Amino acid sequence: MKHYLYIGALTVSMTFACSSREPKEEPKAPINENEVSLTAEQAKNIDLKIGQVGFGEINETLKLQGRIDVPPQNLVSVSIPMGGYLKSTKMLPGTQVSKGQIIAVMEDPQYIQLQQDYLNIHNRLNFATKELARQQELNASKANSDKTLQQVEMEYKNLKVEQTALAEKLKLINVNAAQLNEGKISKSVKVYSPINGYVSKVNVNIGKYVTPSDVIFELVNPTDIHLNLNVFEKDLHKLGVGQRVMAYTNVKPDKKYQTEVILVSHNVDGGKSEVHCHFEQYDKSLVPGMYMNAELQFKNRKVQVLPEEAVVSFENKDYVFVEIATRKFSMTEVQVGEVSEGKTEVATDLKGKKIVVKGAYSLLMKLKNTIEEE
Repeated sequence: MKHYLYIGALTVSMTFACSSREPKEEPKAPINENEVSLTAEQAKNIDLKIGQVGFGEINETLKLQGRIDVPPQNLVSVSIPMGGYLKSTKMLPGTQVSKGQIIAVMEDPQYIQLQQDYLNIHNRLNFATKELARQQELNASKANSDKTLQQVEMEYKNLKVEQTALAEKLKLINVNAAQLNEGKISKSVKVYSPINGYVSKVNVNIGKYVTPSDVIFELVNPTDIHLNLNVFEKDLHKLGVGQRVMAYTNVKPDKKYQTEVILVSHNVDGGKSEVHCHFEQYDKSLVPGMYMNAELQFKNRKVQVLPEEAVVSFENKDYVFVEIATRKFSMTEVQVGEVSEGKTEVATDLKGKKIVVKGAYSLLMKLKNTIEEE
């Protein structure tokens, strides 16, 4: 019986001893979510290449939008200063006109009255001129008083003022006072085109009465059209008079138009300002109101650059992969600038660092897949 108990105690003791020797679970090392490693075979499969930042020239391009506009001196609103009824016109929107061409005929009784008043004053002035000469002769011989001569002189001057004023009023309705006589009084007057160009708007019809403030026609001289571009306030300092701007339409993006900056507005409204450009060559297919795109290229700048494929984007940020050990890389955020001819401007200082210049996208995919699996 004692021997049996001894064996049992030994068995229990051995059981506890074995339990105490079970291996403990080692704590896992923290995972760096921005680091990724490759095997030699994986690096070969993605054709991984390592390089360093270079320094080169890059063209900075500012993309703008706007529309074709006409300067005030090339956009004319035609009206009749004294009003009247439209008797006749052959004008339609788009009709080509020449300076001095008759574009409408107006009629109104007040035109007759104005011509009549001028001729009456003209006749009275002729009489006053002769009377003044007669009174001057009489005054020289002391046959009349100085007061009488002064009254005649005042009458003459008043009539002269009235004649000049009426002649200017006749000019407003395109009537030459010098050619007016009793047999040429007319109820109709002609309206002439003040510029070469085309009719953009016709606002009246035959028989309609127009007031002095009504615009009958709108005329455009398109030979000096401008491109009016919108520029954000942050880019305003980059532009200056004399810079070249390449413009094109959405309809024909391959057809480029050379323009030159002639005016930079210093008025900012809603975070934007305006830049006016002059077309170097007139093209009749370009019409006011047409929307256009434009690109302004600045002089070449020496900057730090990497191949375009070396930079990857993730969650609206830009990154490169920096080698920190053999085939081990750290995803590093960078600030980038312009992209030109396959090169990307990098504002972040990467001098002396080994950068993945080919295969960066594959590293990004492996890094994000690894994180998801873990």
